Amino acid sequence: MKQVLQHIRTGEITVEDVPAPRVLPGCVLVRVAASIVSAGTERASAEFARKNLLQKAKSRPDLLREVISKVQRDGIFSAIQAVRSRLDQPQSPGYSSAGTVLEVGEGVTDLRPGDRVACAGAGIAVHAEIACVPRLLVAQIPSRGAQDQVSFDEAAFATLGAVALHGIRTAEAKLGETVAVIGLGLLGQLTVQLLKAAGCRVLGMDIAADRAELARQMGADGVATSATAFRDLCAQSSGVDSILIAAETSSSDPVNLAGAIARDRAIVVAVGTVGIEIDRKAYYEKELDFRISRSYGPGRYDTAYEQKGRDYPIGYVRWTETRNMEAFLQLVAERKMNVVPLITHRFPVERAQSAYDLITRRTPDPFLGVVLQYADTGAPAHKLELVRNVLASAARPGGAVSVGLFGAGVFAGNTLIPAMKHSSATALVSVCTATGAHAQHAAKKFGFRSCATEESQLLCDPAINTVVIATRHHLHARQVLKAISAGKGVFCEKPLCLGEDELRAIVRRYLKLPDRPALMVGFNRRFAPMTQMLKSFLKPISEPLALHYRVNAGYLPPDHWVSDREQGGGRILGEVCHFVDLLSFLAASPIAEVDARSLGDSGRYSGDNVLVSLRFANGSEGRISYLANGDRSFSKERLEVFGGGTSAVLEDFRRLEMVRNGRSEIIRSRWHQDKGHQAEWTAFVDHIQGRSEAPIQFEEIVSTTLATLRVHESASTGKRLQVDGPAFLEAALSADGDSTLDE
Repeated sequence: MKQVLQHIRTGEITVEDVPAPRVLPGCVLVRVAASIVSAGTERASAEFARKNLLQKAKSRPDLLREVISKVQRDGIFSAIQAVRSRLDQPQSPGYSSAGTVLEVGEGVTDLRPGDRVACAGAGIAVHAEIACVPRLLVAQIPSRGAQDQVSFDEAAFATLGAVALHGIRTAEAKLGETVAVIGLGLLGQLTVQLLKAAGCRVLGMDIAADRAELARQMGADGVATSATAFRDLCAQSSGVDSILIAAETSSSDPVNLAGAIARDRAIVVAVGTVGIEIDRKAYYEKELDFRISRSYGPGRYDTAYEQKGRDYPIGYVRWTETRNMEAFLQLVAERKMNVVPLITHRFPVERAQSAYDLITRRTPDPFLGVVLQYADTGAPAHKLELVRNVLASAARPGGAVSVGLFGAGVFAGNTLIPAMKHSSATALVSVCTATGAHAQHAAKKFGFRSCATEESQLLCDPAINTVVIATRHHLHARQVLKAISAGKGVFCEKPLCLGEDELRAIVRRYLKLPDRPALMVGFNRRFAPMTQMLKSFLKPISEPLALHYRVNAGYLPPDHWVSDREQGGGRILGEVCHFVDLLSFLAASPIAEVDARSLGDSGRYSGDNVLVSLRFANGSEGRISYLANGDRSFSKERLEVFGGGTSAVLEDFRRLEMVRNGRSEIIRSRWHQDKGHQAEWTAFVDHIQGRSEAPIQFEEIVSTTLATLRVHESASTGKRLQVDGPAFLEAALSADGDSTLDE
């Protein structure tokens, strides 16, 4: 399918053939007919992309601070790699479109293929022939009648209409009131019409005479093209009850003009992006209420609402973003809104660059509504023909580890794929991601022969003998089960799974296979060069060790996917597993008992600070202090080991100090931090090719995973819990039934 992509490094707009997305649970797959190019949001994004690195840094000091912090913590080369990766990833612009439902995902019961819908959401309702859209970001298009339907061009305005509606609701505009609209671009024009439909007297102002005249034609009771004339116009009224600012400017002039024309205790609402340096005197003397309207309405930016489909009860939240879209579409269907005169340009998607030249004013023509249109692709089966892209897989090179990759996010792109490419015995065959643009970019950037959005295409490909899983954590168990059942070797980024039922299913399936493929979990730290030096240093010691691992993990916002219990499993399962494995590796013993405590209620850090005690079968004791409430510029990881008259300290995998008999050996890495990813992949390849045993024995993987699951349970319950890996393996193998996770 065709999709518009924006390249952040250069600002270039391209239209490329990418695999069609697959339908996800709680979503619908939509064949797009029309989408709106935003003159505000998308122009700002395009202008940012065209800036050089210095200009980008000046305009986004928050990102610059992140880079500086990463340099201090991980070294300059790691920071440079992270910046390059971020700039290389193309963006998928677009947030307002309309089309026809092709397919509905699991859990969607009120839509069916063939329904006509409008779609919303930045990065979701993208400029592409096919889009996968969560249910609550979709509104069904009402019918005017069998012979007179709302056109897709009209319906594509639903997101912008919802923005205008939410602004009006925020202003509390009521029947018979006088409302001023400052800025008569696309959003302002929609606001004028909606206010008239609500029975308000509307006064509009824009410095562009043609836009002011269009607003008058669309129903405005009075318009002006200068601040002075607008003050005079508003003065003729008994008082402006509310003001909506739909302009886009860094100047605060619109906000202060609103203060000048408002009556006492009026409401001023910023809908557009404007400066907000308020003239306190005007706002104070009239006791004005200044508000900012946030996007389409309640539900916006709420992951539980938008991505997981948890609607707000209508009795408590009458107008969500979805219901705002539906209300706007109903007004269009009833001809109380007329968006057709607002469309100044239509372009086929193949000419998307012309649309962007227009909104960024490279082309000097005046414009308002810019619509991209998409050719009718025919039957729904068309999307199946577009799932694969680039080249079909060639025959597997003899003896090579031929990789099919699930997921190509930041970690995979920055770390995992480069480690694989470094291996001459590894062939990158295909990459599969949820979105076609992401899959295509990864394939082109790293040299995969093909890309896909359907997992089955990789699992059934005889040219692939190894599946690498780098998706979000909740998908790991199901994908591992599918891959080992298909006879593929598996490298799964940590964690292996998020629950004991999943672990039990994996153990049962794996141990019952007649020919067990390689199975590896990405516990890379044990393979780091400094870890290997430390392991050799500790090898002569026969007595129990005392190990303490302090992790300055840093704060993650609660809506980050790792913190999401359903997708990431939380930070214990998603990250602490690394440190559980490393301590077990150094102690050379399985974990027998765990005791974990959360560090009380730490406000925004609640649940992210955990103190873990580990007792090993050989008598060694380990402590993990996993903390999110420290300063991120401080070192992230510090491991201390004591035993047998020796001491050792490993600092951020950049400095290792080992002391025995008063003699200290110090190893430093000034510019580069090596956490073992390359050595880990090399060891895995050697095992697949029969040159070595499994880098981590299956029993060790199960023991570490089980111990981490018990740490999570202990932190939740406050109970000290036993960990018996062999007993778990035996019970899982003897249990009746089989897993349904991969069905």
